[in-house]
Amino acid sequence: MPRSNALMVRLGIAHPIIQAPMAGAATPALAAAVSNAGGLGSLGLATSKPQDAARMIQTFRQQSSGPLNVNFFCHGDPGEVSGTAANMRQRLRPLYEARGLGEVPEPSVPYAPFGPAHLEVIEEHKPEIVSFHFGLPAPRLLRAVKDTGALVLSSATTVAEALWLEAYGADVIIAQGLEAGGHRGTFMGADPASQPGLFALLPQVVSAVEVPVIGAGGIADGRGVAAALVLGASAAQIGTAFLRCPETGLNPAYQSALAVGSDDATAVTRLFSGKPARALRNRLVEELSDMEADIAPYPAQMSLVAPLREDGDAPDIGDVLSMWSGQSVALTRAMPAAELVAVLMREAGESLNAAR
Repeated sequence: MPRSNALMVRLGIAHPIIQAPMAGAATPALAAAVSNAGGLGSLGLATSKPQDAARMIQTFRQQSSGPLNVNFFCHGDPGEVSGTAANMRQRLRPLYEARGLGEVPEPSVPYAPFGPAHLEVIEEHKPEIVSFHFGLPAPRLLRAVKDTGALVLSSATTVAEALWLEAYGADVIIAQGLEAGGHRGTFMGADPASQPGLFALLPQVVSAVEVPVIGAGGIADGRGVAAALVLGASAAQIGTAFLRCPETGLNPAYQSALAVGSDDATAVTRLFSGKPARALRNRLVEELSDMEADIAPYPAQMSLVAPLREDGDAPDIGDVLSMWSGQSVALTRAMPAAELVAVLMREAGESLNAAR
C-alpha cells in the first residue's frame, strides 16, 4: 500500500487517487463514491451554468462528507464568433441533413471562462479544492478563491507551464502527459506534437518546481499509479478508467466504444471544441480530419457539433459523440467506482513491493 504524504494529508484523502473532473461525465454520484472510498472526487463545472454547478456541489454533499475538487476553465475570450468557420459549417451540412437538423447554425459561445459568477459559487459552497485548466484566473479572482480556504491545482503540459503556474500562485501542479484523455491543459501555445508523455514530463516537473505534483495521463491501473509515485508524483489523477464506472451514466454507445478501445483508438483533435483534446476516433473525427485548422475558435466550435448529438438514442450516435479517452483505454475495467479505487490501490501496492 502506498504511504501517505503531505499532499494527501492536505487534500484529506487516504489514497493517492484523484478522479479527473471530466465535465459532462463526472457526476456527483461518481465524485461521492470516489471520495467515500478514500480518494478525491471531482466535478467538472466549467461548462455548467452557475446554478447547475451549485446544485451539483449540493448533491455531492448529500452523498459524501469527503473532500471535493471542482474544476473550471481559464480560456481566453474568443470575441465575436459569428461569421467564422464558414467552411466547417459547409462540411458539417451532410451530418446535419442526415439527422434532420436543418441548417448548420452560426457559431456561438456556449460558456464563459472562470469569472465572478463561478467565484460566487465557490464562496458560497466552499469546496476544499479548486482546480483549473488552461492556466489560472486573473490574480484578483485567484486571491478570492484562495481566501475561501481552497487549495488551488492547475494543469501543465510542459515544464515551462509548470514553472509559470508555480510563479503565479498554483498550490499544486498537475503534470498532464500527452496520453491523457480530454482537453490538453496547454495554455502557452505549445504544439501537442511536441508535448511529452507522462514518463518524460513528470520527473522533469518534479525537479523544476517546489510545490507538490500530481501525475496525469495514461494511468488506468495500479501499475500506472505506482509508476507515477516512483517518478515523484504525490498522487495520480485518473480519468478514462473511471468512465466505465456505472456512476457516470455515459451514453451506452460511449460505454461500448470504451470497452473495445485499443492503444491506437484515440486521436488529439480540435474538431469537437476548437482546442486540442484526445478522443476516441469516430466518423466525425475521420471524415473531418482535414479540417483541424479550419474551425471556429474555442469554445464556439462546440456550438457547431453539439446539435449532432442531441438525439442520444440515435443508432449512429457514436459517429458524432465527443468520446474523450486516454491512450490506456484498453486497460480500463467496468466496475463500481469504490471497487475501482480499492483495486487500483491493491495493484499499486503489489507493483511497489515487486520493485523493492
